[in-house]
Amino acid sequence: MRKSIIAVLAASVLGVAGYLTLDTAVQAEEVTLYKNPQCGCCEGYADYLRENGFDVTVEPTHELVPMSRSSGIPDGFQGCHLAFIDDYVVSGHVPVATIDRLLAERPGIKGITLPGMPQGSPGMSGVKTGAFEIYAIGDGAPHLYATK
Repeated sequence: MRKSIIAVLAASVLGVAGYLTLDTAVQAEEVTLYKNPQCGCCEGYADYLRENGFDVTVEPTHELVPMSRSSGIPDGFQGCHLAFIDDYVVSGHVPVATIDRLLAERPGIKGITLPGMPQGSPGMSGVKTGAFEIYAIGDGAPHLYATK
């Protein structure tokens, strides 16, 4: 009798653990991140996204500028890599909190961008020296979406 109670409890615990694992996997947002083949900070950003629950596929390319332009990101607003998350484009080292906000609010824009390669941003080395200005793109001229 005691053995069967332990077996039932063990099966229940394993079942709950399996359910939680499945639930987490279902909730992970799939990301395709395009980057220059030699860029290490982009790999750091991909790792940052993975650490925050995203399922990231990295695609090396030498076509980032034309891809960014065709995604609606003007030249002065492009980041060093380009990610596609759900129906949005995310350019540059955008913090996860801003991506989460984008996915929760679902605004009528093409995406968001953190231009350049700011020091101290996710995936970048160095010390953050000021607020990051993240811009919305795709509903007219780029405009401030978030400051982090």
